[in-house]
Amino acid sequence: MRLHELKPPVGATRRRKRVGRGTGSGHGKTSGKGEKGQKARSGAHIHPWFEGGQLPLHRRVPKRGFTNRFKKVYATVNLKDLERFDAGTHVTPDLLQERRLVKDLNAGLKVLADGVLSKPLSVTAHKFSKRSIEKIVACGGTVEVIGA
Repeated sequence: MRLHELKPPVGATRRRKRVGRGTGSGHGKTSGKGEKGQKARSGAHIHPWFEGGQLPLHRRVPKRGFTNRFKKVYATVNLKDLERFDAGTHVTPDLLQERRLVKDLNAGLKVLADGVLSKPLSVTAHKFSKRSIEKIVACGGTVEVIGA
């Protein structure tokens, strides 16, 4: 086999459609574009979001309020989730992320008071609810706020 003998496999290539070459070609007269209308014109291009003259979706939907771009979204963890750690463990945001209890620590970690805590734990987080502080301290644990 030589370079000039190489050919693509059978069925891999197609002949291009030659349009507008008379009625006998099968693609004559309107060249496969039907009759009249926007898409039959030369240079026709309709954007995917065009709705045929109907009021577009982005104008039909009401615009209300605004989104605060600077809002801080805290990852949250409840006391019932901390119950799985052994007594005396130093619980940090990194440890919680490692154990997959929290996903993203965008603005930080906030500990909430849902559930019961029966072991003394040393918990470090960016924010705590008042009730969670009371419950952690009540069972002999300590609370440390990061960046305070």
